[in-house]
Amino acid sequence: MILATNDDGVRSEGLSSLVRSLKRLGDVYVVAPDREQSAASHSLTLHRPLRVEEVAPRFFAVDGTPTDCVNLAICGILPSRPDLVVSGINCGANLGDDITYSGTVSAAIEATLLGVKAIAASLAASPPYDFAAAAEFVTELAAYVLHAGLPAGTLLNVNIPAGDRAQLREFRLTRMGKRRYEDAVVEKTDPRGRKYYWIGGEELAFESEPGTDFAAISEGAISITPVHLDLTNYAALEQLKGLRLAWP
Repeated sequence: MILATNDDGVRSEGLSSLVRSLKRLGDVYVVAPDREQSAASHSLTLHRPLRVEEVAPRFFAVDGTPTDCVNLAICGILPSRPDLVVSGINCGANLGDDITYSGTVSAAIEATLLGVKAIAASLAASPPYDFAAAAEFVTELAAYVLHAGLPAGTLLNVNIPAGDRAQLREFRLTRMGKRRYEDAVVEKTDPRGRKYYWIGGEELAFESEPGTDFAAISEGAISITPVHLDLTNYAALEQLKGLRLAWP
């Protein structure tokens, strides 16, 4: 059994394309937010009850975050534990440092924390979106993961550039790129003279480094980045062994 989810909402075209393609691998259940939850990060709703609506057979809408959806699905909604969780296909890229904000990637993180193999998939393109080739590629990758598994505590973050199957001839194993933080806040004034702000006003920019997810996408290749949930900086542990404090 495969669980599909996303952060663009249960009626997203990317999710629908993904589900149609994944069905050739077996039973697919969908548990996704009832509305867009982009940039929700790894947010879990604790301050109110969550509502679940079955909008179609094996299709559930949740008034919560992508993390809520995966947690509810695995711990309560599904008839059994899924073999794989696939989150996406997101409308737009999730590259480099920006995966820390991503609801798409966070859904896969929640699955990984719960011991289920997971893939996060994003279409690194601009509207109008064509998800056909991306859905085919993700399904091929899902079949591999179902057969071969993944290292413990690891998910795959996949970004697919625009193009059809004939154009997307290369995929690369990559590392996370480094975001270049520039003017990401736009300040404006409302009719009453009060200031308001939009976050994320500028086009995203990344450091140009070979081997990164951003480099792959910029060169027209599919990017597959293994993301490990152990955030410990082991080099820093060695460096800090001489730490001495006047405490207590």
